[in-house]
Amino acid sequence: MNLNKKIDMKKLAELAGILLGDGSICLKDGIVNTNNRLKITFNTKDDAQYITYVKDLIKDLFGVEPIVKPRKYEKNTTDIFLFKKGIILFLINEIGLRLSPKWNRAVIPKMFLLDNLQLYVLRGYFDTDGSLVTTNNNGVVYPRLEMKVCPSPMQNQFMMILQKYGFNFGFYQIGKGKVRIQLNGKDQLIRWLGLVGFSNEKHTNKVKRFL
Repeated sequence: MNLNKKIDMKKLAELAGILLGDGSICLKDGIVNTNNRLKITFNTKDDAQYITYVKDLIKDLFGVEPIVKPRKYEKNTTDIFLFKKGIILFLINEIGLRLSPKWNRAVIPKMFLLDNLQLYVLRGYFDTDGSLVTTNNNGVVYPRLEMKVCPSPMQNQFMMILQKYGFNFGFYQIGKGKVRIQLNGKDQLIRWLGLVGFSNEKHTNKVKRFL
């Protein structure tokens, strides 16, 4: 583990987005009584390329090889684990990420709301917890970007980022405080590709259907 080297802030912002999406951060004596652990969960089949991408991202940032472990009794689920307490404390104390659970707590750290780093947080979040779907409007098929966000400060933060960069989006309550943020149409997809982009091939492969 090498936290003394200069860290690529864009990659760190993307990892923060990933953790805010399908990740969890735990300390042995923290809110969740478990081991010191960073965990990110993936769909084994759909995210095959992305699992390798995230593993390499973590290794590049911290110089540590994370553990990639398919779940024994959930055949289509794979987890990435990191058990280094020093890295976890760095992410909490220096970066500003919150311990799990994310419900009512998750927040985008202030340092990533500067410059264009927030776009990398947005990419990481969408790559893990977003979806690109097709809708049919009177016989015309068009794309829709969707991401669901649990009740937490990051709901408003994501909306502020989208507003700042000129996206048109809808914001819908879907129960228990959760919201769906939705960007409709080809123009919004093109704008997303130009400003945010994807690191997960399952999204880029779908884009080819429209562009």
